[in-house]
Amino acid sequence: MAKPKLAPHPKHPERICWGCDKYCSADDLRCGNGTIRTQHPVELFGEDWLEWELNNSRPQTADDDRHVSSG
Repeated sequence: MAKPKLAPHPKHPERICWGCDKYCSADDLRCGNGTIRTQHPVELFGEDWLEWELNNSRPQTADDDRHVSSG
């Protein structure tokens, strides 16, 4: 059975544990994924988390190496 896709912009991500495919309520962690819930990417990286991930997934080219500054 295919795993359900992650909701890109849930209305209340803080109410659900996103650590496995059970999507438990934040106050009823049934999977044993620890004592705290796993946050949704929108909570960690912001509303544009999906575009950020898509931009980082493209292959790096030689031109990209020239534009990196050595701080």
